[in-house]
Amino acid sequence: MTARQPSDAGATAAPATVRLDLWLWAARFFKTRSIARQAVDNGKVAVGGDRPKPSRAVRVGDVLRVERGEETFEVEVTGLSDSRGPASVARTLYSESEASRMAREAKLAQLRAERAGYQAPESRPDKRARRLIRALGDIDAI
Repeated sequence: MTARQPSDAGATAAPATVRLDLWLWAARFFKTRSIARQAVDNGKVAVGGDRPKPSRAVRVGDVLRVERGEETFEVEVTGLSDSRGPASVARTLYSESEASRMAREAKLAQLRAERAGYQAPESRPDKRARRLIRALGDIDAI
């Protein structure tokens, strides 16, 4: 009788490549994989300056540009994962460039400053206010 060698069937090694939409979901750029796929299809994600397909293989070292709402991330892939984990693990899958982080923070600060002057009304407009609003709208029609 010979001794059995331990098999690697139970151990999962890190994959060499991962689908782009799966990686974006695992790295927590998008809430669901289907939203990640739609973002790639709509041109919100670029890999190395090119517009990829959702099934494109992502490798360590790839440079991605991800647009999400008002934010634009320029990141380098530093790790691969095909499962979504905690945010602390997801942050280890990429490194954001310093220029990208500074530009993103500056844009968010500008948006906050633009919104700072706006005051939402406390209640719905009354009858008189609605008439004034309608009258202002009619000025553009002349």
